[in-house]
Formats: sequence, structure tokens, C-alpha cells
Amino acid sequence: MRASGGILGLLVVVGIVYFIYESQYAKGPGGAGPPKQQIDVVGIKSDLLGLAQSQRLYLARNGSYATLDQLERDGFTSVSGTARRGYSYEEEVDGGRHFRISAKPSDPLKQGWPTLSIDESMQITQR
Repeated sequence: MRASGGILGLLVVVGIVYFIYESQYAKGPGGAGPPKQQIDVVGIKSDLLGLAQSQRLYLARNGSYATLDQLERDGFTSVSGTARRGYSYEEEVDGGRHFRISAKPSDPLKQGWPTLSIDESMQITQR
């Protein structure tokens, strides 16, 4: 009986430790989210920076910014399509003056994940 009480006590302690871990540490440093989310968000940020750099190159050669389809068709980017890693990409282009590329979660399992965007300032914003 004493051994089963010890095992039960151990299970309670393990449960408490697990609960504390999940509530405090599973979000990662600074509450950035679980590791899978952190990895995907870093990948999306990398894609956005690459797309923005492609926009700069396209502007230098053509005098205006391009749609994502134009960038891909003309060989300025290796990011293909308008969806990657459970995110969908949308762009706003205003000739040679302005562009904004947004990445929004499109995978139902990623609802609540951040929406990221970049513009000609090369700064990524997160909502």
C-alpha cells in the first residue's frame, strides 16, 4: 500500500511539473510560441526578406515593383506560388512607389499564428 502511495505521489508531482512547463516554457523565449511555430515563422520571415530583395532587384531593372507572379515568371525569386508552410502570400503593388507583401496563416491548424508583412523599408512587421 505504501509503494502505491509513493507511485501516486510521484505521478502527481510529474503532472504538476508538466503543467508548469506547458504554461511557462512551451511558448519558448519571450512567449514566441511552440517550437514548430517558431521554426515556421522564421521560415516565413526568410521568405519575406527574399521576396522584398527580389522586389528591389526588379525595381532597379524595370523601374517599378512587380506582383509575386511577375517575380516568379521573370526569375527574380525562388519562392513559388502564393502559399507556403501553411501561410498564404498577398501583395499590394503601387508602381515604383510602394509594395507590401503579407503572409497570413491559411492552414486551419495555424489559426492564431502571427500575420507578417514587409514593405520597401525592408522591415518585417508582425500582428
